[in-house]
Amino acid sequence: MPQAPTAPLHAETLRTGDEFRAAAALYTRVFGYERPEFSLNPNLLSALARNGGSAVGVRTDAGELIGFAYGFAGRDASGHDFHYSQAAVVDAAHQGEGVGRMLKERQREVALGWGHRTMRWTFDPVLSRNAHFNFSSLGADGVGFVEDYYGRPGTDRVLVEWNLTRDHDPFADLRRADPPPLGRAHWGEVVHRTIERADGSVQDAAWVAVPAQSPTVSVDGEERASHDRVRVQLRRSIATLVDAGRVLVACRRIDDGTAAYLAVHAHHSESESDKEPTA
Repeated sequence: MPQAPTAPLHAETLRTGDEFRAAAALYTRVFGYERPEFSLNPNLLSALARNGGSAVGVRTDAGELIGFAYGFAGRDASGHDFHYSQAAVVDAAHQGEGVGRMLKERQREVALGWGHRTMRWTFDPVLSRNAHFNFSSLGADGVGFVEDYYGRPGTDRVLVEWNLTRDHDPFADLRRADPPPLGRAHWGEVVHRTIERADGSVQDAAWVAVPAQSPTVSVDGEERASHDRVRVQLRRSIATLVDAGRVLVACRRIDDGTAAYLAVHAHHSESESDKEPTA
């Protein structure tokens, strides 16, 4: 659960050159980028914000920018329009204070203002904390998987879709389901179980165990090699589940070492009458 911030925080839409420059500096600092090609151009942020995109921030009461997210209008090969959130960053000193949710909710308001009904973004499947926030907290769904999303090794990504106007979450009870007792030996594997749903029906569930901690917290070579092997296994497991028509709807922590994704068949959980048209 997010901890309460020590002082009031304020979400806002960024509009001025100084704000865009501060956001670009925060982005570079949080990600630790040193190579110039990975920096963020404030002029680009200004152009995006004026033309169907978003640039939002969270400030402390003293005016310090501690969170930033930006995105743009997107369209996929099927002609579906959406708001694409490229990145969201939070100052390390304010992690766990609900800043990420404030950014997403503000970005949602901006996206709706442009007429978008869905938002998409991607995340690293090894980062179970991000997965929990996306699925179990926000109520978004993992609908795709892309190998080497940024054209570099180690950049596999899960594609997330967040319905911005859905009144009823067809996966609500599944997101609260308890995972089976999986551990380190199961990392990256698909384990099938059944879940009894709130309405009494039985749902086939596929669980995929992952490390509960980010691999960046360890400097041990053997531990890093273990996480690299998990990445390879996750690539196979998640891609296979998504290709079979499943969506990721939760990521639940089992213990200090292991968390688990939950993947279910979308058509078993969402009737035609419940579906929102994709913008």
